[in-house]
Amino acid sequence: MSLSSYAGPDKTRVNVVTFPRATPPTDVEVLIVGAGPSGLGTALELQRHGIEVAVVDSATEATLVRAGAAGVSARTVEIFRTWGVAERVRESWTVPPEWNKGNILVTSVVGHVLGGNVPDAFSRRTGSPISREDGVRRPQTVFQQVFLDRLAELDVTVAAGWRVEGLEQDADGVTTTVVDIESGEKRSIRSTYVIGADGSKSTVRNLAGITRTGEYATERHWRYVVRTKGGVPAELGAAPSASNIIFNNDYSGFISAINETDWRAYAGPFALDHVPTEDELISAAKKGFGFDVDLEIVSLTSYFKSTRISDEFVRGRVALVGDAAHVRTPGGNLSEGFGDVANLGWKLAAVLRGFGGERLLASYDEERRIHNWRVADHALERSIANDEALAKIRAIGVPHDDDTSPEAVDLRVQIGAIIARDFAFALGVVFDERYDASSVVVYDAEQFDTDPQWTPSVYVDDARPGHRAPNGAIETGGVTLYGRLGSWPTLFVLNDDTSAVAQFTAAAASRSVPLDVVYLTEPEVRSLYASDYVIVRPDHHVAWRGIGHDFDAAAVIDTIYGRDAAADADADASGASESEKVLEAAEA
Repeated sequence: MSLSSYAGPDKTRVNVVTFPRATPPTDVEVLIVGAGPSGLGTALELQRHGIEVAVVDSATEATLVRAGAAGVSARTVEIFRTWGVAERVRESWTVPPEWNKGNILVTSVVGHVLGGNVPDAFSRRTGSPISREDGVRRPQTVFQQVFLDRLAELDVTVAAGWRVEGLEQDADGVTTTVVDIESGEKRSIRSTYVIGADGSKSTVRNLAGITRTGEYATERHWRYVVRTKGGVPAELGAAPSASNIIFNNDYSGFISAINETDWRAYAGPFALDHVPTEDELISAAKKGFGFDVDLEIVSLTSYFKSTRISDEFVRGRVALVGDAAHVRTPGGNLSEGFGDVANLGWKLAAVLRGFGGERLLASYDEERRIHNWRVADHALERSIANDEALAKIRAIGVPHDDDTSPEAVDLRVQIGAIIARDFAFALGVVFDERYDASSVVVYDAEQFDTDPQWTPSVYVDDARPGHRAPNGAIETGGVTLYGRLGSWPTLFVLNDDTSAVAQFTAAAASRSVPLDVVYLTEPEVRSLYASDYVIVRPDHHVAWRGIGHDFDAAAVIDTIYGRDAAADADADASGASESEKVLEAAEA
């Protein structure tokens, strides 16, 4: 039974997602290796563009207690909306949804609130001026099951229990050798492209010969799951907070529910060769809960605070997404993987259908690798700053939860001020995935000199090319601008002068490339985009904007689709050199 078919309290006890045991096809347009959230998401993205896909994975199941990510950002929910699964995800839960009250910063699960988002019931917002969506807190196994359900409806093959052992590229495609983990049967799968979504130790990446850059960790951290024996402890109350970031003298980090009795906890740092004992872990978790709770450990997984980013996101007919392409200090990694998928999907589909030129697929690397370096650098800097802030907090001393003296109250206010300064929400990391050095974006004149610097904590809607397109409702209470986008770039006409439409449609028709046209004539939309015309890509990014008639529609189309030799030469003179400078700065 799937997660999405559970009702009532049964939704809190979903332990295993079983992958289909199927026989992979011998021929398919795109073979995806990895049935994690990024791999299954890639299948949904490519399928919506009409591409034939199949998924293989050596695993046969995923378990809730070992699930990695526990939620995704509002930006990711925007992507889910394009796949038609956003509501399915929201309606599938393993924790009672009334427990999900935001990330609460506390002295213990039952202790004092130091900061964070603590909304009252029924006051939780829906969407914002930045996004029409809210982030959603669900374990990644929820995403996997919802995606599997949808792929089954679409008759997409997901073949579990097949391990990749060989990969050979040639001029026309890729031959992948897979082996049944039970019978030892070998099969060859012929595909035009292969996508590696098979995690940080990616077999696809290694077989393709793609190297990685970054530092190895010098310490080891642990993520573990504890189960409260005998059900929900009375000390937690009827509806406890599901996501708690703890700051006390003995424990720091998340204590977060993954169902009504299982909670994720964290321990470390330790030496690379140290494995903490069960007693150590249970003792630490009790300090995080803030009372003497009867616990047992049901899962233990190590992780590292390090950056390892692939030197190529595309090599020949192989592309990488998610952890196969990049690993970094934890926090938002899954959402970054979905960002990869949205960027790559329409481009690979355009190449397969003959719309896109060589530069289009290459731009996936140009755009996402720079972005991932920025986010990885921020994640590491934030981790260091958080450690320093924790040291300040412990130097002050966190009063015991039962200390309600005026002095204790004052100390908690001081600690709250440190947290507010050093643990601020990184709005720019979530929404500012700008592509400011791409050969398939037509930038404004002098844009490289006038774009504000990328800043982790800052995001402002910006309609300049390469930026995430500002979204908004275009139907009263209904469809948004993003919802109006199809599988291919869309020309939005933002005034009553439609004379340029004929130029664009003729240019697209002469090249046999798709281009949707939508008319949005409200003055506020034109003001927001500061243009008469704008082309928005299926991944919600502005590809070009123009005013009046002083532009070459054919050249714009060629550049956006990465097609034309002349456009390539222009990109080499501007975007390519800028790409090198931005990447060098990101890696420095």
